Amino acid sequence: MKTLFDELSYDVSKRTTKKYSTSFSLGILALKPAIRPAIYAIYGYVRLADEIVDSFHGFHKEKLLNRLKEETSNALEEGIALNPILQSFQETVSKYKIDKQLIDQFLNSMEMDLKKIDYNSDLYNEYIFGSAEVVGLMCLQVFTNGNKTQYEELKPYAMKLGSAFQKVNFLRDLKDDYQTLGRTYFPEVDMKMFNNTIKNEIEQDIEQEFKEALVGIKKLPSSSMFGVYLAYKYYLSLFEKIKNKSSDEILNNRVRIPNSQKAYVAFKSYVRYKTAFL
Repeated sequence: MKTLFDELSYDVSKRTTKKYSTSFSLGILALKPAIRPAIYAIYGYVRLADEIVDSFHGFHKEKLLNRLKEETSNALEEGIALNPILQSFQETVSKYKIDKQLIDQFLNSMEMDLKKIDYNSDLYNEYIFGSAEVVGLMCLQVFTNGNKTQYEELKPYAMKLGSAFQKVNFLRDLKDDYQTLGRTYFPEVDMKMFNNTIKNEIEQDIEQEFKEALVGIKKLPSSSMFGVYLAYKYYLSLFEKIKNKSSDEILNNRVRIPNSQKAYVAFKSYVRYKTAFL
């Protein structure tokens, strides 16, 4: 029965999320059960594309990404896919009427990762929009479940949160992006000249985006508010740890949050959520 395949597909996306991201997995667990499968499906798909451009060294990445783009288009048109991750994603797109343009923008940013690009401000903003902000908007379409007025109201905040998450990722992954993959995302920054002054300027931008995003989190439906707030707090704790490191330290070591600290953040976030949000 196809029901079994559908269940398997969502389970594969869930296992993919758990394998790659403890933080997002815990955040999703804090969502109401009814919407968790859709968010797993979105993350699983995003992770699949990310792996193609970031990890499949020694293979024809451009060819593989083009294949995923073609299979995505076919799945959305036909309403089925043989790839379990893509199957759960296309079902989610259909159920929540996720804008196809968001998917195209995401895949465009993945394609940008395959090219050697000297990022200026416009390209930097384009990349962040496609790689992170649109993912937040896909999730927001699930959270608002067809309420267009609510979606439009919360859209700017979701974009700010996605942007803040991505910029924190850039700082966290600075060593691997620059030394292993040869990428530099921050516009007009020569990594040979990267120092604490440049780092502080980037951090001020991120701080402002976190501040603006929190306003929107407090306006989310109850089904998603705590889950998004928890993800926000996880990233904020990672950001604070990065801020306490020098530019040389983050260039040479990837900053991590141990699971024990994540558990503490989760507890504090729940208490804060109960006392200040409700």
